[in-house]
Amino acid sequence: MDGWYTPQREVKGNPEAALRCLLERLLTDSIVDALLVPLRTPDERGVVPALVRDPALLERAVPWAPVMPVNAGSVLGEITATGAPGRVGAVLRNCELRTAVELSKVQQVQLDDVLLIGVDCLGTYRVDDYLRCTEEGSDLTRQALAAAREGRVEPAEGYLFRPACTMCERPVPGAPPIPGAGESYAPHIAVGLLGVRPDEPADGRLWLSVRDKELAERLGLEPAEAPEARLRAVETLVAARIAERERRLTQIGARVHDPRAFESEFSTCIHCQNCMVACPICYCQECIFRTELFDHRSPRYWEWAERKGAVRLPSDTLLFHLTRMLHMAHACVGCGMCSDACPVGIPVADLFRAVGQRVQQSFGYLPGRDPDEPPIIAEFREDELGGLGMG
Repeated sequence: MDGWYTPQREVKGNPEAALRCLLERLLTDSIVDALLVPLRTPDERGVVPALVRDPALLERAVPWAPVMPVNAGSVLGEITATGAPGRVGAVLRNCELRTAVELSKVQQVQLDDVLLIGVDCLGTYRVDDYLRCTEEGSDLTRQALAAAREGRVEPAEGYLFRPACTMCERPVPGAPPIPGAGESYAPHIAVGLLGVRPDEPADGRLWLSVRDKELAERLGLEPAEAPEARLRAVETLVAARIAERERRLTQIGARVHDPRAFESEFSTCIHCQNCMVACPICYCQECIFRTELFDHRSPRYWEWAERKGAVRLPSDTLLFHLTRMLHMAHACVGCGMCSDACPVGIPVADLFRAVGQRVQQSFGYLPGRDPDEPPIIAEFREDELGGLGMG
C-alpha cells in the first residue's frame, strides 16, 4: 500500500525528522525491539550504523546522511546470523538491502525477525570527504535533502560522490515503474524522498510504500498514488546513472581487453586484502588465502625466480583477485566498498561490476531480487551451458 504517513508531532516539513518519528513509533509501539540505523557520532563529525534500543537516541539518527562507512547489509548479519533475541528494524540503502538478501541465502543474515526499511539513496561521499566537508561547516545532509525533494541529486561544490554511487541504477528500494530501474526486493517499508515535496499533500508528511496491509493500517497510512514529481525525479536519476554506468563499463572494456591488460589493472596491488575485508558479499568463515596453502616456503620463491627469471613479490596477487572474482562476481551488488578500501586507488569496484554484470546477465540472475531465488553457484540447470555456447 502506497500513501502518506503523518508524524505524531510537528516536524515543520523536515523529512528526516518525520522519519525519526516513524522509527520512534516502531520502537515505542513494539513493532520492533531494536533499530539498525545510521547515527551521528557524539562529536557530530561522523556517521556510523548503530543498533538502537533507546528511542531518545533516535534524535541522532541520520538515515539520509550522504556517507556509508560500511555496508550495513553485512552489519545486519552480525546481529542476526546466530539468532537475534528480538525483532530488528533495519534502515538500509538499496545496495545494503540487496546485500542483506544475498547474505540470507548463505545463512549469513537471518531475515525471519527483521523489518526491512528501505530509503531512497541520494548518493554518498567517501568518508574522508564527508568529514572534511563537515569540518568546513557544510551540512551535506541538509543540502542533499533539499536537492532530492526538488528532484535533483548532485554533489556538494568541490566534492564528488563515490564512483559506485554515480553509476547505481537502483537508487530507490523496491521495483519502481521506471524503465531501466531494474528489480529489487521490496522491503516491508520503503521511504520515498526523491521528488516528494512537502506540499504534496501537506507539510510534514512522509511518503511510504508498505508491503503489509495490517502494518499500513496500524501506522495510519493514508492511501494515495505516487506523486508525479517523484516518478519524474526517479526516472531522470536512473537515466543519468545508467548513462554513467555504460560510459564507465565501456572504458573498462576498452582498457581490459586481454589477460595482460587485466593483470596491468592490478599492477600496483600491495596484497593488503582490504577489498576482501570491506566486501559485504565475501562471507567465507575460512578463506583459502588465509590458510597455509599460500604460506610458501622460502625455497619456492627461488625456484620460481630460477624458472621465470624473476618473481613478483608479494606473490599470488593476481590469483587473489581472480579467485575473489570467480567466487562472488555473480552476487556483486555494486556498493563500491572494495574501491573505497583500496589504499592505492585500484578501481576494484568498476572491474567487479563489469564482470559481475556479464555473469549476472548470462545466467538471468539479479543479486537482491528475491531471497528465495537460489544463487547460481548453488544451482545447476541443464540448459544453462547452452546459453553460453557450450550446449
